[in-house]
Amino acid sequence: MGYEPLTSFRRPITRVETAPKPSRPTPDVSVNKWEALRELTLAREIYGLSDRDLSVLQALLSFHPETDLSLDAKAGLVVFPSNTSICERLNGMANSTMRRHLSRLIDAGLLIRRDSPNGKRYTRCTSVGRIAFGFDLRPLVMRHADHCAAAEDIRARQDRVKRLRETVSLMRRDLAALADWGQCDRPDLAIWDAYSDLARLAARDLRRKLDEQTLNSLHDQLMSALDRLRDILEPVDNTETAADVSAKMGTSAAQSEQHHQNSDKDSYWSEEKDRSQIDEKDHTPALPLRMILACCPEIQSFSQNPIRHWHELVNISEMLRPMIGISSSAWEEARAAMGPEQTAVVLAAMFERLSAIRSPGGYLRHLARKSRDGRFSCAAMIMALRNPHGSQL
Repeated sequence: MGYEPLTSFRRPITRVETAPKPSRPTPDVSVNKWEALRELTLAREIYGLSDRDLSVLQALLSFHPETDLSLDAKAGLVVFPSNTSICERLNGMANSTMRRHLSRLIDAGLLIRRDSPNGKRYTRCTSVGRIAFGFDLRPLVMRHADHCAAAEDIRARQDRVKRLRETVSLMRRDLAALADWGQCDRPDLAIWDAYSDLARLAARDLRRKLDEQTLNSLHDQLMSALDRLRDILEPVDNTETAADVSAKMGTSAAQSEQHHQNSDKDSYWSEEKDRSQIDEKDHTPALPLRMILACCPEIQSFSQNPIRHWHELVNISEMLRPMIGISSSAWEEARAAMGPEQTAVVLAAMFERLSAIRSPGGYLRHLARKSRDGRFSCAAMIMALRNPHGSQL
């Protein structure tokens, strides 16, 4: 068509019609119309579209005879179905409803009206080529890169929310286990019901669909609670009284120090930090060392002295892992994914059920992959060992 009008037939001019048109890509660019629809479906919230709007767009795309939308197509990218034909392909949608969704697609810049002088939609052939009046699908081709970028942003956000939700779920489970252990280990303290209630409230919140901001807030709340419980239950000073714990509870999580991280002055930690760059706080087991050793007494029998610190557990695990057939590569892979302490806890738990594990090295690699995906916590293994009914690891 030699001239492209700015206005629609008997309709007020809109801001979309007067806006600058996007730059025209090279003529050989083509887009699969169904792929374009899938990307728009994922990014529909960004453009303010509903599923009904996209259903109307899908119906319009079905009127285009080719699968690919190409700017140099001989038939053009203008479809010209009647309102009745569109409603039929929408399973009998009301005409007024269909026209309302069409207006939303046009306002979003996904379609362009190409009205004829009398407002009808049709096509005819002339000496210079075919002329069509209807709905122009060119914006789907011109803005396809923007739609794909918006869809990728949505995918990345969904992945972050999924990983964060899994992490919060694992932290809630660890908090519940610590509160249960604390009631048995320190019955002189009256704080355990509060932490049990926090774990139950977190479980109730996780039943709903939470946004990223709410999940981050819940993550920080649970992390602060886990840090405080580790300080209380960690076997650093056995003479600690209930008054000492109450004073510690009054301090902020940022002021609380984790003794098992600061008391170790051996070289293993500094070497591991330089080699793997592992975040201490993220990979330190949530459960106290005393609870782990109570559930995994087998590894204590291989040590001449009682295991009292995390570095001692790591060192004995380093010595024992060749005995059960775990290769150096599998061990290093697990340490890189879980951290040295959590890997040592996993090995201690494996010694309790060693007869049921066919391939300790393969099992450790499997747990390392789950840890990298944020789907593993050694607390579940420890709680399975505490289960009197003999749950599987």
